[in-house]
Amino acid sequence: MATVRNLKIKTSTCKRILKELNSYEKEVEREAAKTADMKEKGADPHDLKQQENVLAESRMMVPDCRKRLEAALEDLKGTLVELEETDQKEGHEFEEARNIITDVAKLFESSEV
Repeated sequence: MATVRNLKIKTSTCKRILKELNSYEKEVEREAAKTADMKEKGADPHDLKQQENVLAESRMMVPDCRKRLEAALEDLKGTLVELEETDQKEGHEFEEARNIITDVAKLFESSEV
């Protein structure tokens, strides 16, 4: 049985994972720039290898985070539909959930192009 409390929790989960995804994407950009800079300056091969490992680790987190966000989004959508079926459709929590669903859907659409 879905409750408004569950909806709030699942909305917050989506928000957190979305924030995490954005953070990892920025980290990948930052680490890629740092790696390119190190290659350009002719850094020590060991240091360069370590930096490449850091970059690879950051890149691995993006797909994992996307997968978790997709799962959380489906969970949120299911809870929202379940609550709407019980004629609970109004309130700040519902508006916030719909906004998050829209934001995440736009993110997935823009990244698939």
